[in-house]
Amino acid sequence: MNFSLTHKDSATAARCGTVKTDHGEIPTPVFMPVGTRASVKSVEPGELKAQQVHIILANTYHLHLRPGNGIMGRAGGVHRFMNWDLPLLTDSGGYQVYSLSELRTISEEGVRFKSHLDGSKLHFTPENVIDTQRIIGSDIMMPLDECPPWPAEKEYVRESGELTIRWAERAKRRLDTTAPLYGHDQALFGITQGGTYADLRARSTKALVDMDFDGYSIGGMAVGEPAQEMYRMLELSHGLLPEKKPRYLMGVGTPENILNAIERGVDMFDCVIPTREARNGRVYTRTGHINLRSARHAADFTPIDEGFDNDVCRNYTKAYIRHLLNVGEILGLKLCTLHNLSFYMWLTRTAREQIMNGSFREWKEDFLATFNNSKQTRT
Repeated sequence: MNFSLTHKDSATAARCGTVKTDHGEIPTPVFMPVGTRASVKSVEPGELKAQQVHIILANTYHLHLRPGNGIMGRAGGVHRFMNWDLPLLTDSGGYQVYSLSELRTISEEGVRFKSHLDGSKLHFTPENVIDTQRIIGSDIMMPLDECPPWPAEKEYVRESGELTIRWAERAKRRLDTTAPLYGHDQALFGITQGGTYADLRARSTKALVDMDFDGYSIGGMAVGEPAQEMYRMLELSHGLLPEKKPRYLMGVGTPENILNAIERGVDMFDCVIPTREARNGRVYTRTGHINLRSARHAADFTPIDEGFDNDVCRNYTKAYIRHLLNVGEILGLKLCTLHNLSFYMWLTRTAREQIMNGSFREWKEDFLATFNNSKQTRT
């Protein structure tokens, strides 16, 4: 993997570049739709490409459970398994260490899970998480880490951060003593922790930078902390992370969060928001978000976003999509998902264009003023 930085905004820390992988190039800033189980819900790979999706994310924990390492290996890796020939990133299962806290036990060795599916016992270590991701064959891998909840006592966050550093060292050693299985290169990002404690975040970041990972993920954010605290940690991280390696803010987020993080030097994002909210009939437009299940759209024969150039807006009305949602037709969920993915791709693509034009800050402020103040955002 190679990252080339092509433009830097003169007024902010925003930047754009290109991540080159054996499965293709990724222009940054970029949003990665979440395909947890090797599928972005209701959308096939060809449709993702039509929305100009450059990279998707899958989850090591879930793929290890189903279909399992054996089937994945026999399939020849995730790209062949799901017919996706563009880049793919895998989380390590570290998020499940956070989200399935009642079903896991953490030790120096790793994490023991009780499967949320059938109660069977699972053991994740920094080493076997790398092994599993070798079998999955993702282009960008993540090491096992612990994401502390927010709020948490500083001592707990300190101990957790030190454990994550030790796990990162072990993951890096495993990477260096194993090889890809399917003929394409695999990169490994480090994951910084430290919560919202500046000294702990700095300690974690510096330790991981010294290990010389291919890129860096900013973890432990978007777990309930105020947005301004997250932005403070991003500003701190910007000064500590190497300029010529990609930066990935995990699990973020809303359009506002993404643009404010881009302003602070972040390159890559993922979040379930656009797909999960689409399945609830909530869609994003350039002037706010809309609840298409609302009765006010029953006879609204206009597009979701007038003048927005995507297939959903060109061919379907709010009234029709609302009808589909209200009668339980799967097509309604799919159209909302396609629209939201198109919107998120447009958002990061336009941010990139504005950085290149030297007008990012002005565009961002104008966009958010309209997006956040629109009446339809509050419906």
